[in-house]
Amino acid sequence: MKAVFASLVILLVFANTVFAERVVSLDEAINIALRDNPEIKAFDNSVSAGREDIGIARSYLLPKLTFEERFIRTNNPTFAFSAKLNQERFTQADFAINSLNDPDPINDFQTSLSFEQPVFVRQASLGLKMAKKEAEALQLDFQRKKEKVALDVIKTFLNVQTAKAYVKAAEKGLEDAKEHKRIAEARFNSGLGLYSDILRTDVFQKEAEERLIKAKKNLQVAKRALGLMLGLSESVDVTEETPDLTSFDIEAYSSAALQRSDIKALEQRLKNAENAIKLASAGYLPVVGIGGSYQWNDHDKAFGSEGESYQVMAFLRWNLFDGTKREHEKKKAEYKVKEVSEYLDGFKKEVLFRVYEAYLGVEEARKSLELAKARKASAEEGVRLLKARYENALSTIVELLDAQASLDAARAGVIEKNNNYLIAVSELKFQSGLILKNH
Repeated sequence: MKAVFASLVILLVFANTVFAERVVSLDEAINIALRDNPEIKAFDNSVSAGREDIGIARSYLLPKLTFEERFIRTNNPTFAFSAKLNQERFTQADFAINSLNDPDPINDFQTSLSFEQPVFVRQASLGLKMAKKEAEALQLDFQRKKEKVALDVIKTFLNVQTAKAYVKAAEKGLEDAKEHKRIAEARFNSGLGLYSDILRTDVFQKEAEERLIKAKKNLQVAKRALGLMLGLSESVDVTEETPDLTSFDIEAYSSAALQRSDIKALEQRLKNAENAIKLASAGYLPVVGIGGSYQWNDHDKAFGSEGESYQVMAFLRWNLFDGTKREHEKKKAEYKVKEVSEYLDGFKKEVLFRVYEAYLGVEEARKSLELAKARKASAEEGVRLLKARYENALSTIVELLDAQASLDAARAGVIEKNNNYLIAVSELKFQSGLILKNH
């Protein structure tokens, strides 16, 4: 029996160890999310795909090497004549008029290895430059995505802390409700109170119990939501630390905001729009390159080498007229430059507005928190006085319970306003691009 009991204890300890919730600090939560959050992983692949465009663009400047095996059977006089020449099987008899005009069908296995190397392709050079710019812009977009995920992690982290605070407040409210019921029962048992007071305090206690159940449920949901943000399937608990609340003046936040990665990304795309004008203009220039091939011909077998030959060439291709396509492409690119420039100018103004709005939001949240704390202090004093008065039959249980309800609401108000303040600070840091300053 003792062995069974010991085994059960060991199993319970093991289960508690295995299923214990992971507890993370804010920095740990952000670092985990920046590594394992599904959105981050997806965007990382998008950035990697964008970088591959650099290699694609560069390939147009590199040599092309082609291997080909071709089989032909023909009685076309011209092709038959050249096939025999290429196979190095041409004889005096092949000059006969009948052989020239009506040759017998001939097989030709043609093996070739050819290359082409661009020497001057302005459009390809510009394409490579633009691919690099776009890859840089994507990387900057990725940085901004990280900042957005960090903001969401901070909000979810704070929601867990807030839910835990609501649980503590609900537990304190239930404790106070039980105390009020105890006093009401004591007064009734001593013949100084009413039974209706016991009933009222009993209802009040059940309402407090219901609030506690709801608060615990919300806490479990908040923990699971944080786990989801971290790319996990289980709940995650948090430490009691608060985010860095270092405050600067509005000018410092505005200056930092203009260096945001999404603004820098748009600036890169403006440069690419300007490069697109050059790309369209490059269509007026020729393409210069060199090339060559080595060829084997055989009438009997694939990859045979009865005859061998080579070619070396240089070429210049110049598109002299394309139906005014280049002219329209250039005008389109010029309009695109103006479009992106207007977007960039408007976006900078919007960013400064968002910073200003967020800055005022922090000030509003701070003052609201101060007022909530003052209301809580006032409500605590009111409950203390009414509790003493009720114990001395100088006030009714209704007055005491109303004061307690006000105190419970004030406690919840402080928690809510504190959460709003911390989120407002985080939003200001996000809008100014400083939320990942230390990450």
